[in-house]
Amino acid sequence: MTERVLVAMDDSEMAERALEYALEHYPSDEITVFHVVGEPSPWMGKAMSLAMEGDLEAAKENQAKAVLDRARGIAAEHDREIETDVGMGSPAKAIIKRSEEFDQVVIGTHGGSLVDRILVGNVAEKVFRNAPVPVTTVR
Repeated sequence: MTERVLVAMDDSEMAERALEYALEHYPSDEITVFHVVGEPSPWMGKAMSLAMEGDLEAAKENQAKAVLDRARGIAAEHDREIETDVGMGSPAKAIIKRSEEFDQVVIGTHGGSLVDRILVGNVAEKVFRNAPVPVTTVR
């Protein structure tokens, strides 16, 4: 029986579908949306911009704001409340580590641009193979 569901969310349509799936299939469970900032990019742009910030926590929250606001909007459309959390670093590693506190992970099958998927790797596949709890992938 699941009680705590972690939904990994970036700014992709697949991530929104994953949240919709979790809200529909886990109606009485606690859902936490987790967004990872500062992920590697071909030119380290996002990670470097965080490193240059004086207030790292505020910078993380600022980078995650649009994704988490969208997640809250989707939850409100389902008359649900969600928890939100922001991680930093490699998305797959951060999601796997965070999943240790949950019963289930729900993640979109792919997100980001084609270049990001080629250079960084498929986050969903890494999470699916390495998370210590069951993982549902949604497309």
